[in-house]
Amino acid sequence: MTDIKIGLIRESKVPHDKRVAFSPEQCKAIQEQFPNIQIFVQQSDWRCYTDQEYRNEGINVVDQVVECDVLMGIKEVPKEELIENKTYFFFSHTIKKQAHNKKLLQTVLSKKIRLIDYECLTDLQGNRIIGFGRYAGIVGAYNALMAYGLKYNILDLKPAHLCKDRAEVFDQFSSINLPNIKIVVTGGGRVANGACETMGALKMRKVTPYEFLNYSFREPVYVQLHSKDYHAAMDRSPFNQIEFYESPEKYRCIFADASSYASVCDILIHCAYWNPKAPLLFSKKDMKDPGFRISVISDVTCDINGSIPSTMKASSIEEKFYGYDVASEQLTEAFDKNVISVTAIDNLPCELPRDSSEGFGKHFMERVLPTLVKEDQTKILERATIAQNGKLTERFDYLSDFVA
Repeated sequence: MTDIKIGLIRESKVPHDKRVAFSPEQCKAIQEQFPNIQIFVQQSDWRCYTDQEYRNEGINVVDQVVECDVLMGIKEVPKEELIENKTYFFFSHTIKKQAHNKKLLQTVLSKKIRLIDYECLTDLQGNRIIGFGRYAGIVGAYNALMAYGLKYNILDLKPAHLCKDRAEVFDQFSSINLPNIKIVVTGGGRVANGACETMGALKMRKVTPYEFLNYSFREPVYVQLHSKDYHAAMDRSPFNQIEFYESPEKYRCIFADASSYASVCDILIHCAYWNPKAPLLFSKKDMKDPGFRISVISDVTCDINGSIPSTMKASSIEEKFYGYDVASEQLTEAFDKNVISVTAIDNLPCELPRDSSEGFGKHFMERVLPTLVKEDQTKILERATIAQNGKLTERFDYLSDFVA
């Protein structure tokens, strides 16, 4: 096998991301499992793992990674720091023709860089095989509970980003008691399952959609809703999942219909992917209805002006919450009287950088790394390669007009 030098690059984009592709222990395990791989870690003052933690595992910490063959980051690499003729892995945020990254992609092409985007690493069915979604869900659900506690002065939870790890976050649940509230988690992917993991750590009872709508409880409960639970076909035909994903405009959302979920839900944790062709989860008019009961919304998807009308801007890790005044349809202070408290953070996994980095690295080691050092039989890397040898690959040729 060919010898490969992998460099874990310093996150230079501001604000600095604390995450990294591999933990120190994972780097050591990789080098033991693949003797032809040598890992170098670029010195960083803000990475969630210190330089010394890598040195303690026998990993080389260096100032420059120009000698490495493969360079791995998390966020976009500043274009002036890109090294020509290298293979890069990072979230490029270019595949939707994001205007702010046009020059980044142009630089990738001019420097003949092979760019592999984590977001495009998929299996043969097109499902993403790597990402930070689980921790977005875990933290998004935790922030929802934190907001509810602050709103009604019943909980005083330590912000997740001030905790060492997920264990410290969940340890706080041993001493809290919630009233008999009802919580909705939307979605069925990694993000939603992460939110449910937080509910499980709280030992909260999970109920069915029917029970959630029709029963009263003496304890807090939550329900996980899938698309079929809150969408109905315009022509009144039975819900068809394939049709819904292909033509969501043929369906209407019943989430806020009379006697439906919005009328019995206290906290909404929204984790479901939204197609702009699909109906909104509810409208601003729905939110003005006296029967609309939701008082806290954690929009984990953070689609600005998307399926949740109150998500008019992203909040931040430091300023997690803002308020939505239903009457004026304006944003206000997070916990003012008669407002809906909202949290919508677009980089939630950064609140638990050590855990999310370790989870990310685990999936990469299991599902991607073997294709890098051996034969890429299922073409995982090929499908995720945006550019190579100064040209866009065939799969991403639709970006030609974007970078022209």
